[in-house]
Amino acid sequence: MNIVIIEDELKTARSLENMLRQLRPAAKITGPYQSVEESVEALSAGPQPDLIFMDIQLADGLSFEIFKSVEIVCPVIFCTAFDEYSLEAFKRNGVDYVLKPLSQEDIAAALGKVDDLKNFFQQKAIPDLSELLSRMAPQAEKTSFLVFKHQKYTTVQTAQIAFFYIRNETSMIMCFDGQEFSLSQSLDQIVASVSQKQFFRMNRQYLVNFSAIKEIEHYFMRKLYVKLVIETPDQLLINKEKAPSFLAWMENR
Repeated sequence: MNIVIIEDELKTARSLENMLRQLRPAAKITGPYQSVEESVEALSAGPQPDLIFMDIQLADGLSFEIFKSVEIVCPVIFCTAFDEYSLEAFKRNGVDYVLKPLSQEDIAAALGKVDDLKNFFQQKAIPDLSELLSRMAPQAEKTSFLVFKHQKYTTVQTAQIAFFYIRNETSMIMCFDGQEFSLSQSLDQIVASVSQKQFFRMNRQYLVNFSAIKEIEHYFMRKLYVKLVIETPDQLLINKEKAPSFLAWMENR
């Protein structure tokens, strides 16, 4: 498999390359190309790759401009810190839309989607368009979660949830009214099912509702200390690498 990386943040590009080398050891990886101009030149000069990982906001503009100059027929996995370009991305060969900061779990899931689509076309001479689109389209955001407590099932509305967090390797819900419930889903699964505009993955343990955020303070080592309207079991810190995307998420609403 020949994979091209288009990304203007070199640190992110190197991290992505390392993940891909672990997940696809036999792949040939080229790039990173940091601008629209550089990407157009590279894609025009060589054969079509099998897959492109493409940042949306490049040094000289949006990567969608590349499609105006080069015919791209391979699948594209878009990577970005924002979610407002998702519809446009799926119009441009996008098979997945991964939000930064990138994790190996997200990249593995995106590669799995590419494999599923490849198998889909190999197995069907005439593809079922509705099935194909259902595989590619983002899933609807959950509006409630089914929970079990005190020998009873009930539902919790997503809007009532202040934050999700991990306790003793179990995913937990904390509601604004202080009620707490356990979930069978992993935090990664929960992240994929809720609104990315409303919830932010602070770290490996916490996924927080925008409405629950009270204030933000600067902390040691360029970290951010986030205070919520309801107390958290742990001090809620965001590392310096994730801080810019968190502040951008807070601003771009």
